[in-house]
Amino acid sequence: MDTQSANQELFREDISEYVAQLQLHMALQARNLVPSLGNTRMTDSRQQLLQETQAIAEKLASRQSL
Repeated sequence: MDTQSANQELFREDISEYVAQLQLHMALQARNLVPSLGNTRMTDSRQQLLQETQAIAEKLASRQSL
């Protein structure tokens, strides 16, 4: 692998990481704009787990595109 192709690969990885972080940040910010529907502890716990799982899935999916 020559230097130019190695640099291009590093650049692609950097961009991919940046896009994944940006998508995650935007998704989390959008969730903060939506008021919660329930205030029970069980609902909050389930909602938090759902949000964390979705954020992880979005991050992994965004890395699959390149």
